[in-house]
Order: sequence, then structure tokens, then C-alpha cells
Amino acid sequence: MANRNLLNLESVSKAFDIRPLLDAVSLGINEGQRIGIVGRNGGGKSTLLNVMAGLEAPDAGRVSVAGGVTVGILNQIDSAGVGASVRDVVLGTLDDHEWASSSTVREVLTGLFGGFDDHLLDRQFSTLSGGERRRVNLAKLLVGGYDLLLLDEPTNHLDVEGVAWLAAYIKSQNKLSVVVITHDRWFLDEVSEETWEVVDGKVLTYEGGYSAYVLSKAERARQISVEDQKRNMLIRKELAWLRRGAPARTAKPKFRIEAANTLIANEPPPRNENELLNFAANRLGNTVYELHQVSTELGGKKLLDGAYWNVGPGARIGIVGVNGSGKTTLIRTLLGEVKPTAGKVVVGVTVKSAFLSQHLEELDPAWRVLEAVEKVANRVQLGNGKELSASQLCEKLGFNTDSQWTPVGDLSGGERRRLQLTRLLMDSPNVLLLDEPTNDFDVETLTALEDLLDSFGGTLLVISHDRYFLERVCDTFVGLLGDGELRDLPGGIEQYLELRARSIKNSGPSKDRSAKPSILELKALKKEVARLEREIARVDEKISALEASQTDVAFDHQKLADVMKELAEAHSLKSELEDGWLQASDKVEESNN
Repeated sequence: MANRNLLNLESVSKAFDIRPLLDAVSLGINEGQRIGIVGRNGGGKSTLLNVMAGLEAPDAGRVSVAGGVTVGILNQIDSAGVGASVRDVVLGTLDDHEWASSSTVREVLTGLFGGFDDHLLDRQFSTLSGGERRRVNLAKLLVGGYDLLLLDEPTNHLDVEGVAWLAAYIKSQNKLSVVVITHDRWFLDEVSEETWEVVDGKVLTYEGGYSAYVLSKAERARQISVEDQKRNMLIRKELAWLRRGAPARTAKPKFRIEAANTLIANEPPPRNENELLNFAANRLGNTVYELHQVSTELGGKKLLDGAYWNVGPGARIGIVGVNGSGKTTLIRTLLGEVKPTAGKVVVGVTVKSAFLSQHLEELDPAWRVLEAVEKVANRVQLGNGKELSASQLCEKLGFNTDSQWTPVGDLSGGERRRLQLTRLLMDSPNVLLLDEPTNDFDVETLTALEDLLDSFGGTLLVISHDRYFLERVCDTFVGLLGDGELRDLPGGIEQYLELRARSIKNSGPSKDRSAKPSILELKALKKEVARLEREIARVDEKISALEASQTDVAFDHQKLADVMKELAEAHSLKSELEDGWLQASDKVEESNN
């Protein structure tokens, strides 16, 4: 029996100013269908979702929803009523006994937050960070009993483990229909049975997830005359990556292996690893970073305990771990920004590092994009004789000739992040440390960044929740599981998830009661949670005051730089406090099970 039709678009058009985002688009969504949407930022993906949800009216055409069908949307706007708590947003008016008896509610809250104690549910929505708000709104949708979910970047602010959980949960809901916009290509591969590409006002459809989309697009390019050679080269890079084994690491590839092998058999590797290693050794010598029995603490919690680690020239290492386990602290320890409580950090004398943090660098809003890049350098050496001008590097990272003259003050958050990365690369570092570099990047920009990193002849350390990106640019992995150890992961991210699952099982309700905290310890934990909440509130006040003071010192560059430095430190402190709060809350929750 065919699945029922839920929603239809009939010749729908929508324009922004004079630019058509949707041009006579006709599509349908059936029960149980799972669709991924890809396309450039600003190309109409979110507009398509908003039109389907009825949040924006089409300029022409019609959107029809079948009778009785309920539609929920997760978009880029997080909102709740004044004074609303997490409980109010997610559970509404349900009594405790009603939601506590629901396996769905318990599964969702545990999957997204690690539990469902009162400390979590009673927090005010307005005090949450952006990432926490997204999780709360996502939880609200998943427990809402909708027939169709429209999800705009649902994996933002989820770690690798959270993304894996969300994919497994969606796949387990056989009748649930999902349309998802995401730059997380692993998630697209895992969840989607069909891919829609929004381009030039049209929506092109492909069977399967992201890998199938890449292969189909390559096949189309082979059958027709392709004028855009740069775009075709990026597709070839993706094919080369698939040749390295990505299909084999996917549990259920969405394309025929025979067809894939035929397409990618003659593609070269995405990068010449031996060549890059030789070049890196010449630039860096034998020593980059070494940890000798290093221990670090933050807020009284030990993050590293006697760690040994050697990072060599040309190493490309992905760092994964639970929230609050110390991933960012590990990088800041290597950079000398965090002093170890024990042990020694050795840094090679030739190391010239560049660190892309999660906090945006403040630039003169009157500068043009190209001007901001050329203030660092006019040309950059990537390695093995490969050189790019500032304008060429800008174009590589999504700033075309016209947008290079855009004032910095007019850039979006994602564009500012791209600019920050461009400026770092222009300084010709030989060690690149990236903390969540893929936030706010569309898929095409991500493939361009990966293409660029393929030529980077230095050492690369990456923290990211984007599993596809990690596996694409990194050759080895290390993991932090919150127990102070730094583990080598020869089995990659799959091994990390297995270790995490085993760790959670061993610390779950079936664990020996003697391992649970005592009444006094539990009381201390609850005090710690309350203390951290007060500290977070104080830091929030400080951030607000600093942000307000920027206007007063806008014309004094030294004072503005001091304020921006203090603001970055406050944001960093808040992030660490929130990680500590999550850890303490998890322990309280474990004791309640």
C-alpha cells in the first residue's frame, strides 16, 4: 500500500527583491519520506522550508497540506514566552506522571541532554546558550507527535555522539516524514533517502543521500558540457575521497557500489600524503608538540591526568570527546594559553601556529573583505610551490570578485567566520588548530575548504562535530571521554562511539549502587550546579556590559582591542562554565536513576 501524501508544492515561486529563490517549483512529500536539502547559503533552502511550513507565503503557486497532517519546523529563530522554563517549552502543560511514563519523552531528553532532572527542566529558556536553545526546541519537536518535521540545521551545536543519536532516532520513526537542511554530510548520508539541491531557483532531485548525490552529479557532469571547471574539480575531490573508503564506512550506502566503483576507479587520491609529509618535515623539523605527563584542571575538575602525546610534522589529527571533557582546553594547553598543573609541554622551535576559535575576531566594520585579508599578506604559500593571492584565497573560500568588496560590517556570522579563517591562512602558518571550523558553512564552502586543506603542508589539529569533515581531512584520531585520559583511536570515530556506549552502559542504572555518590556528595554536586549557574549569570552580565561599551570606545582602536580581548575571554569562560555545568548535572542525573 502506497504511503499517503502529506504536502505538495504546485508551481511555487518566491523572490527576494528581484532575485528569484524559487521559480515554479513543484514537489511532494509522502509519509515516512526522509529528504535532505543542499545548496549554497542564500540560495533559497531556508525559504523553501518556510514556504512549506506556511511561515512565508509564495509569490505564486500553491502549498497544500493534507487534512489532519501536523507540521513542525525547527528554524534559525529560537523563541519562547517570557519567563518560560525548559519544562514549559518542551513539555507544555503535561504533568510529571504523564511525560515520565512516555518512553519517547525519556528517550529524547536522554539523547539530547543526557537526562531529565529538575535542574535541567527548571532552567529559564532565556538564560540558555544558543546551542542549548537549539537542543530544547529540537526536543520540543521530537516529542510533539508531528507527521512532518522541517529541520533547518538540526545538528548545529550537537557533538559527534549527539548527531549519531539524532540520526538513529529519526531512522527508528518509520512513519515520520523529515525534510532537513544541514551541512553535516555524514548526517545526510545516514538519514536521507532523497536529496534536493536548491540552485538558481530550481529544485533538482537525486535518489539517496549525500554520497549518492555527489556520484549522480558527477555522472550528469560527464554526460553534458560542463563550463564551470572549478565546481567540477570540487566534485572530483569528493569522488577521490569516496575512493578512499567512505562508502565502506557507511553502514548502508545509498548508491550501487558497482556504479560508484566505475565512476571513481580512475580518480587520484585527494592529496599526496607522502609529498605533504616531506614538505611538513622540512618546514617544521621533527618536533611540533609533545605532552610529557601533563595534567590540567579547570574549575577544580581534572581534564587531563598524566597525558603523554606526540604531535609530529604533517600529522592530521581529529579530536573528539564529550562536552566538558577538555577538547578546547587541550588545544589551548598546546598554545600555552592554559598552563598545566603538572608535567611539561614541549613546542618545536619552528612552530608557527594559527588558531581558529569559536569566537569571532573583531575587525574594522568599514574594511572591505579583500582589504581585511590583504592587511595580513598579499600572497600565501600553501606548500610544494603552491601559491595564492589574497583575492584567489578569498574566492576559494566563497568570496567571489563582487563580494570581496563587501564591507566587513555587512557580513553574516558565517561569512565573518570564513573571513577569519582566510586571514589565518594568509599568515602562512605551519600548524593549524581549528575549533569547530564548519559552523555556518554550506556544503559547497566545506568542500572548498577541504580542497584547500588538501594542499596544506603542515600539521593540522581539528575539533569538530562534523563527522564527514573530520574523516575527510584527518588521518588519525584521539578521544577524550571525560576521565582524564587521552586515547588514540585507530578505529576512528566508530571506535570512539563504541567506547562512549560502553562507558554509558557501565555508568547507567544497572551499575553497582556503591558507585553512586553518597548523600553528602550529591548535596555537594547540587551546590556545584547552583554555583555554576550563578557564575554563568555573572559572566552573562559582564558580556552584556562589554558589548554595550563597544560603542563608547568605537573610535579608540586600542581601547576597542582591549574590550574585544576581554569579551573573547568572557565568552571562553562562559563556554567552560557551561561545560562544567553539564558535567555536574549529568552526575546528579545519574544519581537519581
